[in-house]
Amino acid sequence: MEFPGKGFVDSVSNKGIKEAVSETVDQTARAILAGISLKEMRALLRGDPPTEKPNPRYRAQVKSFLLHIRPKFYQEGSTWFTHTFRLGLFSTFFFAVEVITGLILMVYYTPSPEVAYYDMINILSNVNMGKFMRDMHRLGAELMVIAVSLHMARVYFTGAYKHPRQFTWLTGVVLLLITLFLSFSGYLLPWDQLAYWAVTIGTSMAEAAPLVGYQANLILRGSQDIGAGGLLRFYLLHVFMLPLAAILFISIHYYKVAREHSISLPAVIEEGEAPPEKIAAAKRKIDLLPDLITSELMWYAVALAGMVVAVSTFFSAPLESHADPLKTPLHTTAPWYFLWLQGMLKLGDKTMWGVVIPTIVFLVLFAVPYIDVGPSRLAKNRKFGISVGIITIIMLVILTYMGTGVWGVTAPPPVELVQEFIPEEGVGPVRAIPWEQLTVGSFSTEDPSTFPSGELGEIMREMAEAVERESAKPDNNFFNGKITIDIEPWQTNLKKFTVTVIWDEVPEGSTTGQLEERTFEKVFFFHKDSNYELLE
Repeated sequence: MEFPGKGFVDSVSNKGIKEAVSETVDQTARAILAGISLKEMRALLRGDPPTEKPNPRYRAQVKSFLLHIRPKFYQEGSTWFTHTFRLGLFSTFFFAVEVITGLILMVYYTPSPEVAYYDMINILSNVNMGKFMRDMHRLGAELMVIAVSLHMARVYFTGAYKHPRQFTWLTGVVLLLITLFLSFSGYLLPWDQLAYWAVTIGTSMAEAAPLVGYQANLILRGSQDIGAGGLLRFYLLHVFMLPLAAILFISIHYYKVAREHSISLPAVIEEGEAPPEKIAAAKRKIDLLPDLITSELMWYAVALAGMVVAVSTFFSAPLESHADPLKTPLHTTAPWYFLWLQGMLKLGDKTMWGVVIPTIVFLVLFAVPYIDVGPSRLAKNRKFGISVGIITIIMLVILTYMGTGVWGVTAPPPVELVQEFIPEEGVGPVRAIPWEQLTVGSFSTEDPSTFPSGELGEIMREMAEAVERESAKPDNNFFNGKITIDIEPWQTNLKKFTVTVIWDEVPEGSTTGQLEERTFEKVFFFHKDSNYELLE
């Protein structure tokens, strides 16, 4: 019976230690790299020609699980950055980021209303790099929605959905929907006010569905209101069902692209509208290894570096106060990628505008390749389709603005004034003032001479301007308004901050038009160690 390592010992005795080690390392590299030696790897990374015959790079594609599905060659024009902007690549990359960071976060999270919020606090406060992972996960989700949406727009405007890519377009639309619902299903998991009420609004749209609305709402929420059942359902959707569906459709989508019709060339190349030398350059074949792989690795590195810089400098995933079903925050909205839908709900009946019309829109989106059956992909031959796409984008932008809290829904002026400077959720201008500049005393927007120095004084001036703005609106019934602020020490390292809005209004039903004074008061407490200014 031979002892382990006998072959290496024999090799050392026959060839010497240097050559034996080199040979062993090379064999190990070939085993790991699907037949590519270290020498070949150096040549590959340098862009040099293959060092062996037959070409070991082709052998790697046959043996490698990750590479075998990919073509050996690509037409150079299909890889031009200005043609695809690598949006499909970025979409897949962000999905991979979501899977990796999501698996890490799952270890520290329990889908229960009693502990979910405190698990989030624990992740942010006690888990090593927990905040970094959560920020990466949230940023990756936002970027994935953007990348997939832009990818679909790019395919539409370049006509790349036409024959023979109709089915690939269908899988792309499915992946767009999965991406939206993946992000939305994760919205509830922090169990804070932002998540709770955004999902409450989102799921209420399901209730408007004809015939099955009530049942659909119950399936999503688990009860009339979102609670333990709803949180568990969204958790299972987010970590199991939707990722599984995404992997399935990504596989189908990529198989169609890689094995059946490849990435489309620019329309001017396919239809011979470009100069001959450009057409020849676009149709020139380039190897997957090393040309395309090294380019893809470079873009992966750029995307990852950009995300790391973002979460290390300015991006921070929000976490607001604990979810409270009895307290609806002012100007609650759906997630930004569903604001267009919320904007439509403001136009009228929620069944028509929130269910029927969006369903028709997505059905038309599915049917695009079968509606536009013309052979040409050139923009000059697709003026109607291009115009429809541009109009759709403009409408989405308008509807998104309408879905925000600043359009169509307003609270009384005093409430809006307080919300502007000390919002119910988030930091806001006043909370961002350093503790030392919260000067004890009484101040009024009516008398600028009372304004303190520093940031508090600047905020008081902004408040005075805001009061004038509200008073100038003819339909506000808000006259002679002013804001007073009283700051007093309350406990050690704790200050009581009382905001009082005083104004005159004409009482409802009054026939004389005589003004009566009204007041609106709200009290806040600021602690020295809150560090709100660091979160702004």
